[in-house]
Amino acid sequence: MHKLLTFRNEKLLRQALTHRSYINENPGEGEQNERLEFLGDALLNFLSGEYLYSRYPEQGEDELTRRRSALVDEKQLAKFALEVGLDFRMRLGRGAIRDGGFQNPNLLSSTFEAVVGAYYLDNDSNTEVVRAIIEPLFDSVSEKIVVPRSNVDSKNRFQEWVQGNGITNPPKYDTKQVGGPSHAPEFIAKVLVDGKEYGEGTGRNKKDAEKAAAEDALARLKKKGLL
Repeated sequence: MHKLLTFRNEKLLRQALTHRSYINENPGEGEQNERLEFLGDALLNFLSGEYLYSRYPEQGEDELTRRRSALVDEKQLAKFALEVGLDFRMRLGRGAIRDGGFQNPNLLSSTFEAVVGAYYLDNDSNTEVVRAIIEPLFDSVSEKIVVPRSNVDSKNRFQEWVQGNGITNPPKYDTKQVGGPSHAPEFIAKVLVDGKEYGEGTGRNKKDAEKAAAEDALARLKKKGLL
């Protein structure tokens, strides 16, 4: 068993592995993992940023941002989840399992984030303990990550445009779930700058919806000759 799955508090690990589709079908089976997912996402963004900052001292903000986006995106986190053996340990509802949930990149990546968040709490909120587990995973793929300029994350490109046009406030995303079953929800996001809407997009998770909104904003800017 991978060390990331070794917990003192087994109840905390069980929560991290529990998707809301399972709780919807089994209401008395404890809590689902979305709060832990939020915590793990924040930790992974911090640890990946610090890791890349130290590993690539010659690279600037733009390249480091692109590398970080690739290192902790849904596809890569899903691979990490499989590597540590999360797939069949996930507690999913019957509908999610029937739809191939154990191989679903969105479910795998979000569960990986939740387990990272739970592992942090299980180790007395010690970031160094989490770092010791996560950095070997980063090491295994960091040299393979090559992100061409054309593939820069749309959210980063839109933020670059905002900053380049003298706007001090960063873009803000208003994201809501608008439908879909619990194991395959649909989200809609609007991106605003100083209260003005610049783009709108949908996706199967918040990240995808926000990226789509940023892509829409960039497309609108291009159409107006501003990009």
